[in-house]
Amino acid sequence: MMKKTWVWIVLGLLLAACSRGEVDAPMGDETLSLTSPAFEEGLAIPSQYTCQGEDFSPALNWGEPPAGTQSFALIVDDPDAPLGTWVHWVLYDLPAETRGLEEASSGDGVLGVNSSKNEGYNGPCPPSGEHRYFFKLYALDTVLDAEPGLDKEALLDLLEGHVLAEGRLMGVYAKGSE
Repeated sequence: MMKKTWVWIVLGLLLAACSRGEVDAPMGDETLSLTSPAFEEGLAIPSQYTCQGEDFSPALNWGEPPAGTQSFALIVDDPDAPLGTWVHWVLYDLPAETRGLEEASSGDGVLGVNSSKNEGYNGPCPPSGEHRYFFKLYALDTVLDAEPGLDKEALLDLLEGHVLAEGRLMGVYAKGSE
């Protein structure tokens, strides 16, 4: 009887983990503030920044990075996508003096490839239900000087050992939520 109980507990935990998706562990030792005038932490992303609107990136702002920061990288993804984490934006080699991005802008960064195989921002577009969207900013001790078009995994490989601080902002979106 005890063995069956443990099997059910383990299965329940596995199902819970699969249903909410994986969220990448923080890479930096320090925290960097990351905010948007478009939405607050944990709240709804306005539809204009999604497939149901103009589908352009929201403005982002961040605080002063640690000493030694040479560039920034940004990844936006959805760990709740049915087929695994869906990447919406990959951007890197943003200059160290950058403290934000204007709406619908990649600043002076280099564009990577999202899960749609496009360069640039691809806004939230969940097939059903409410999904979480993580905006992750990394302050780096180097300029990557990589070719355009890196995907998330290739970028994360290059970031290894170079992240000084990380900022996160999470917004949610469900189609028809506005």
